[in-house]
Amino acid sequence: MAFEGKKLINNPNDVVTEFIEGLVETYPGLQYLDGFPEVKVVLRADVSGPTYDKVAVISGGGSGHEPAHAGFVGDGMLTAAICGDVFASPPVASILAGIRAVTGPMGCLLIVKNYTGDRLNFGLAAEEAKSEGYKVEMVIVGDDCALPPPRGIAGRRGLAGTILVHKIAGAAAACGLPLCDVACEARHACGVVGTMGVALSVCTLPGQPKSDRLGPGKMELGLGIHGEPGAIVADIQPVDLVVSHVLNRILSSETNYVPIKRGSRVVLMINGLGATPVMELMIAAGKAVPILQLEHGLAVVRVYTGSFMTSLDMAGFSISIMKAEQGILQRLDATTKAPHWPVGVDGDHPPAKIPVPVPPCRSTKSDEVLSRPEEVNSQGLALEVAIEAATLAIIDLKDNLNEWDSKVGDGDCGSTMCRGATAIQQDLKKHYPLNDGAETINEIGSSIRRVMGGTSGILYDIFCKAAYARLKQKKQSDHITPLQWADAFEGAISAVMLYGGAAAGYRTMLDALIPASALLTERLSGGDDPLDAFVKSSDAAVTGAESTKQMEAQAGRSTYVSAEALASVPDPGAMAAAAWYRAAALALKHKFKPPGGGGGGGS
Repeated sequence: MAFEGKKLINNPNDVVTEFIEGLVETYPGLQYLDGFPEVKVVLRADVSGPTYDKVAVISGGGSGHEPAHAGFVGDGMLTAAICGDVFASPPVASILAGIRAVTGPMGCLLIVKNYTGDRLNFGLAAEEAKSEGYKVEMVIVGDDCALPPPRGIAGRRGLAGTILVHKIAGAAAACGLPLCDVACEARHACGVVGTMGVALSVCTLPGQPKSDRLGPGKMELGLGIHGEPGAIVADIQPVDLVVSHVLNRILSSETNYVPIKRGSRVVLMINGLGATPVMELMIAAGKAVPILQLEHGLAVVRVYTGSFMTSLDMAGFSISIMKAEQGILQRLDATTKAPHWPVGVDGDHPPAKIPVPVPPCRSTKSDEVLSRPEEVNSQGLALEVAIEAATLAIIDLKDNLNEWDSKVGDGDCGSTMCRGATAIQQDLKKHYPLNDGAETINEIGSSIRRVMGGTSGILYDIFCKAAYARLKQKKQSDHITPLQWADAFEGAISAVMLYGGAAAGYRTMLDALIPASALLTERLSGGDDPLDAFVKSSDAAVTGAESTKQMEAQAGRSTYVSAEALASVPDPGAMAAAAWYRAAALALKHKFKPPGGGGGGGS
């Protein structure tokens, strides 16, 4: 059943913009970037990236969870928050703008909730920023204790425990610690916190009908902050029983999600989900403390009660439990000016707010118009041969890829890859700086970003950006050695694994690329001819792609397909990766390897 939702708003499309306008008018310590409303970034008004002498702590995600994340921007907590549309990950451009605005020589830490869109968009922004010279670390928060350990890479969702991680990382950064130490404290905090929610109703999106899927007299345990279905739908129970069930789940020895044993000291957070009165939250807090003490043998040393990470107007609350080590308590007790930690409004309201200008891209070549060189050197020629062969292979394989994908995915893998390959071909003839291998790889990523949608587009963009950053870091001259290419290949694969979450055996393109990379490095390190090593490694790519026929899907849409349907059908992404890699290797060998089998040079 659904009926018209009541909201005190204007245009539903403007709710995030108008929220930020009100936020910065309310709190004088907060500001937004010029370029607003397209770039929805809230930052500390007293921080300028080039002169900021501490680690910047940046978080964000979809809006609708207010006060998270923008309400936790302030000295001692977040340096900036990137706001996406309601329940939608913020775009890469906004994340990059935020990084550039507040990141100084000490670098920045990105704290990201474990949702695929957030991981990928923040991950690509991180790689882009690294290629511009910024120091960037990323920490993924997954504190959900509602569901059993899942199959595949989705993992535990990021919930209200993320706010505690914000506070700990922000306090560590305020002490002047280096980036590696701030990231270490944040990662440790992620490992000692667990959260579970309970709701009496689902949320109402701005401009959408109100849904009551639970029905009268029902509650849902373990649902997500976007209204995702939970673990259990049950009759409404007294709050004592609800709190007891939630705490038992978080502290269960079967799932072992948090390392909290009897005798431990803990922090308790009762978080309202948007439409729960303070009275009900305080009742839950008052019942949770004695249950933790008497039933679980824990010492509750801090209690935070309020609305920290909501889900629009959802009725209900979540409970977070964090192990209260002395270092964690020190960070939680440190002073902060973040307005919703909570602290009172501080400082005079200025007569006018002047937007902070968006800093320019740091790339040394950002203002240059790249073009194809008049004379292409030997390395540039090798690149051109490899790119042409790789793109042709993808275009030729389009129909097969679509056919495979129609059986295990959504049927558009070939069309998507073909769009990318065609764009690369067109841009290759116009402006790829072929004599500069690193910049050429970077431009391939730009071509892909422009036309390829979906997960494959952003993963290949991350692949190219990471390879570009590794080449820029390693190369000593314009000539790139085979081992440097192999190192960049390995770095690109590592970035895809980091931000995409997949690994070998997950039935993805990595099942073609990982064995190819390993064999290429092994052959080159052993002194093999580079072209022979490249071709041999392409054999490994093809074998790896074919082996996906026998794999159980653990990533992407194939995870929803039965094992019977997957049997004997290879993963389209793996087949595409093997095809372009194999085509590039054979084309280079044909072009540069003499018939007699002599050396192939260092391209």
